[in-house]
Amino acid sequence: MNRKVKRALLIVGIFAAAILGAFGLSQMKPPPDTKDIADVDPLVEVLPLVVTTEQFRIASQGTVRPRTETILSAEVSGMIISISPKFVAGGVFAAGEELLRIDPTNYDTAVDRAAATLRQRQIEFDGAEKLRSQGYRAESEYASAAAALASAKADLVNARRNLERTRISLPYDGLVRAKEADLGQYVNPGTRLGITFATDYAEVRLPLTDQDLGFIDLPEAADISEAGSAEGPLVVLSATQKGELKTWQAQIVRTEGVVDEKNRVTYAVARIEDPYKLDSASVNETPLPMGTFVAADIVGATVTNVVRVPRTALRGNNQLMFVSSDNRILLQYVDVIRADGQYAYLRSGSLPAERFSMTVIESPLNGMKVRTTDDPPSDGGEARLASGEKN
Repeated sequence: MNRKVKRALLIVGIFAAAILGAFGLSQMKPPPDTKDIADVDPLVEVLPLVVTTEQFRIASQGTVRPRTETILSAEVSGMIISISPKFVAGGVFAAGEELLRIDPTNYDTAVDRAAATLRQRQIEFDGAEKLRSQGYRAESEYASAAAALASAKADLVNARRNLERTRISLPYDGLVRAKEADLGQYVNPGTRLGITFATDYAEVRLPLTDQDLGFIDLPEAADISEAGSAEGPLVVLSATQKGELKTWQAQIVRTEGVVDEKNRVTYAVARIEDPYKLDSASVNETPLPMGTFVAADIVGATVTNVVRVPRTALRGNNQLMFVSSDNRILLQYVDVIRADGQYAYLRSGSLPAERFSMTVIESPLNGMKVRTTDDPPSDGGEARLASGEKN
């Protein structure tokens, strides 16, 4: 056997020995430890469905406005000779109280002149009537005297009315918003003197959507009395004053009867009695100034057989993840009749289960097996929440 053959056999032998040695070592390695597969079903927090009766509260907002606002204007010309100390911005006055006085001298004279003329015309008429009865005067002369007497009476009424117009007052208790005339100023008919408004009650226009109208018992047009109001739902108004949240009681007394063409809402009008708390019986209450922007909480309708669930339990707008009695997921769209910032209210109709999940699961599937927080704890393992955050 030559050297080449011996060398080839030696190389083959070395490789064979290495392979056999590696195989032998692998057989000597101990087997890996085995572990039981843990329960990988996601854990979810469940809450029971409870059928209740709910009285809904409707949220709205608006600005407090006076029920009557007046732009004062002069009806006669003359110089302003006196102004009430209350005729200033923020001044409070009573019904019939004199706020301004225009110089009445010319109008007093006019009344005296008209009265004298009336007496003269009355004498002329009496004489014409006497002569007519005796047949000494024509019918036309009697008619002329009667017309002159009637004209004199009208002139006296007008003169007295102009004299009354020199005294500026209003037929309601109110507050001065703006003063636009002052002492010594000469005014003509139509000159603006100031702006006032009534303080017996104020009003707030509250916009309501078509969905809101389904849960409020608003007064109908036929329910409104001759005073222009009706008894509607109660309202709690709130606003921040001096850093504190204040509330006021109000009541819806009517609707404006039309749908706003721009934003498709209906305006209900809420009334606040004595907003400035000028009545002695309410001196300790907080005034509600005109122009205040308020939030409104309206007492709505009472609805039976509804299910209330946290708003965060809904997937999208109207899908809820139910959990069956055998702990399987049931995804179903529900009929949400109303929702607010915290809760959604469902019709109690045919709901597929008596529990729902509050835990977010990524890509849940119908029939998916889960563990629930109200299950009895299992031995040898800790509960593990499903992927995602718990609401």
